[in-house]
Formats: sequence, structure tokens, C-alpha cells
Amino acid sequence: MRYPTLILSVICIVFAAGTAQAEKRVAFVVGNGTYKNVAPLPNPSVDAKAMAAALRNVGFEVVEGSNLTRDKMTERLLDFGKKAQGADVALFFYAGHGIAISGTNYLLPIDADIKSEMDVKLGAAINIDLTLEQTMGDAKVKLVFLDACRDNPFAAKIKSNSATRSVNVQTGLAEMKSGEGTLIAFATGPGQTALDGQEGGNSPFTRALLANLTQPGVEIQQAMTKVRAQVNEETNKGQLPWGHTNLIGAVYLNGAPAPGAVAAAAPAASGAKPGSDVELEFWRSIKDSNKPEEFNAYLTNYPNGQFRSLALSRIASLESGAKDATRNLSTGIDPATFKDEANQTTEDQIGLDKGQRRDVQRRLNGLGFDTKVTGQFDAPTRAVITRWQAARGYPKSGYLNKLQHKALLTEIVAAAPTASSDEERPAPKRRAPSTVQAQPQPQPQQPPPQRQYSNPGPDPAGAGRFIGGVVGGMLR
Repeated sequence: MRYPTLILSVICIVFAAGTAQAEKRVAFVVGNGTYKNVAPLPNPSVDAKAMAAALRNVGFEVVEGSNLTRDKMTERLLDFGKKAQGADVALFFYAGHGIAISGTNYLLPIDADIKSEMDVKLGAAINIDLTLEQTMGDAKVKLVFLDACRDNPFAAKIKSNSATRSVNVQTGLAEMKSGEGTLIAFATGPGQTALDGQEGGNSPFTRALLANLTQPGVEIQQAMTKVRAQVNEETNKGQLPWGHTNLIGAVYLNGAPAPGAVAAAAPAASGAKPGSDVELEFWRSIKDSNKPEEFNAYLTNYPNGQFRSLALSRIASLESGAKDATRNLSTGIDPATFKDEANQTTEDQIGLDKGQRRDVQRRLNGLGFDTKVTGQFDAPTRAVITRWQAARGYPKSGYLNKLQHKALLTEIVAAAPTASSDEERPAPKRRAPSTVQAQPQPQPQQPPPQRQYSNPGPDPAGAGRFIGGVVGGMLR
């Protein structure tokens, strides 16, 4: 009779399923938005609730919280740390304000009231590095997602109350590197801003994580590639997630594909390397970029990829052009331009009206620093100004002073458009983000609170680095 064999097979299947389910997964998910001493953020709590639900659906025990004070955040972190001991996978997700002081990142509880660097160091904010080390250090796989790339709301206070000028107060989170078995992903890259999203919805970064991170049978490298591509497309190439990884094995949050399925798919590849569809999607998202770091990211993830020669050529062209431009443009410029830092006050002293602000934005566009021409210096424009300053060797602040404005006006912009009124010529059509409905003759509006990373400096390509959430050097 075959019944004993059949019963034995069923028992084996059940046992295997039970073993898979026995994997210990713990997540910390918090969204802080109702800040008491700075402007509130509308979406972090929405992001956190959606992420917590998605993780529970794939077997995570979730320590969750929204709009937490310093004491409540500490309680949740202690709980998470206890539950994450010996975990197979520990995941940390935070949405809300984050700041960087002298290269160290901190998360802000909703009751934070920071007036000086001392306030931060004495515990008014949560040190991210120490927190991750203490709560997740014992886990086999550590996944960190920080949707906290907003402007530092306390930067002006900290600078004004600093005893010396040596304190380095950045406008967003600083670069972080991952230890063994760790993936760290940020909503956007150094020196760029990240959108918070339409009020009551999810940020573009969290929305992309929700759409891709827990897809059945999708390995996390592919998931993060898709996250990056989705955010890049949804924001019309205005936002590029960034991160760093040192994972040493394949990670699936919703089940690995069956071996038979992988084997069956192999003949259909026709000699193509695994992940070629993902590689093509990656390349399409950056092929028209003017940022060398994006092509370096491609080479990091696909060192022998089919577009390798094009990426190398594009990097050489961009870097050569930047050097030549800087060398030529620095001639005849007041040396003080390279030393005098700009801020809101120095920019106000220039007295730029709306038409002059449009002119600044057009000139930046003509120089390859893409931004929308609105006559309004919103957070995306500030990020573009920061990139322009970095490329020219000026102090990076995102604001202009008279010397920097004069230097910009001296730069030759080929075929720079001119306008005699506030009417803007129609721009090339782009696909609007899914959360925004096109309206006839839209009026400039103040954008929702922005998320921004500071620029810690050049980001050379290297094994294990991914930019835009594309997990480089991982799962090899």
C-alpha cells in the first residue's frame, strides 16, 4: 500500500513548513509627526502603520509606535532589543525627523526641544548608531530603513548657541555604513531632498517599500532595485534612494522561490545573466542622468554588466566636464566666494524677486542642475543649489549670497531661455506622480515638509555600496 508513504510525505511537508515559520523575525516600526516645538509632519504615522501591517503579514513580530516622546521611544526600543536577541531577521523602520551633528545621526522624539549641541549629546535625541548596535547587534540579518531625510528643524538654534564654529550641523542625515549582515536604506541620496508625500498618504519611499519589499519570492536585492526605480519614476527623477549593505546571503521576506521554478526559468534566460531584467530596469532609470554617482552605483551592482562601457564613458564625460567648468568658471571670481557661507539672511540681502528667482532656476537647469522653474526656492531647489555649490567648491548651504549669485550670473548658459514676465513657457511633459492630479494652469504652492540628506562628500563606488536602495555587492 502507498498510504504510509503518502502520510510520511505529508508529515515531511508539514514539518518543513513549520521550520520555515519558526524563523524568528522582529521589527521596530515608529513614525513621529506631531512635533511639539517644530512644524508637524503629516505622514510618518501613516507610513509606520502601513509598514507594521505589511511586516506582520509576512511573519514579523512588530514593536510599533506613533508620535512617541523620548520616554516612550526608549520604552519601545528596550522592548525591541529584548525581542530581537537571537533573531534571524531584525528590521528597523523609522519615519520622522532626523538630524546629524558632526557626522552622527539622531532621531527626534516629538517632545524634542534642541537649542544646542549639548542638548543632543545629553539625550534629547536618539543616537541611531548606538541604538542599532544595542537593539539589533545580536540578530543574524539586520535591515534598517530610514524615512527621515528631512531638514534639520533645529539647525539655526544649534549653530547660534554653539560655543565655537567647529560644530558641524548638517541639514539631514549623514552617511552611514553597514556592518556584516546589515542593510541600511535611506529615502534619498546625499545632498538631495525626499518628498513627504500627499498629506494623509505615504511618502514615495515608504510607498515603494510597501509595494516591493514583501512580494512573494522576491529577493531583497531585486526588491530594493524596484524600490529605487519606482521612487525615481514617481518623482520624475527628483529623488533617488541611497544606502549601504554588507549582507552575506540571500534574504527573502516572503518566501524564496521553489528550486523547481528557478530551474525551469533558467532555459528561458537564453544565456542572460540572473537579474538581467532588473539590470535593464536600473539602467533605464539612470541612462539620462547627469550624476556620476548613479553610474557608479550601476557599476557597483553590475561590474560586468551589459552597459558597463557606456557607464564608464558617461562617468568620464561628466567628471571631465565638471572639472573643466570649475576651472574655467573660477577665473575672475572673487576668492571670497569660496569661503563666505550663505544663509537665509545673505540671500534676503540680495533681494531677489520672483522673476530673478526664475532666472536662477533657469541658469541652474542650463548648467545641468535640473530643477523646476517656479520662481519659488522650495526644498528641491535648495538641494539643487547645494549640488551647484558643491560642484564649484563653494560652501554648501542651499542658500545664496551676493558673491555666489554674481558668480552664477557670470556662468555661460548655452541657449538660456529668457522671459519678460512671470508667464512660464510650457515645460516638456512628464508623467505626474501618482498622488498628484493635474490641474489647468496650476499656481505655485508651498510643498509639504521635505526630507533631506546632507552631503557627506564624494561617494566613490565600492563593493557593498548601493545608491538609491539598489543593494550593491549583496547576496553574491
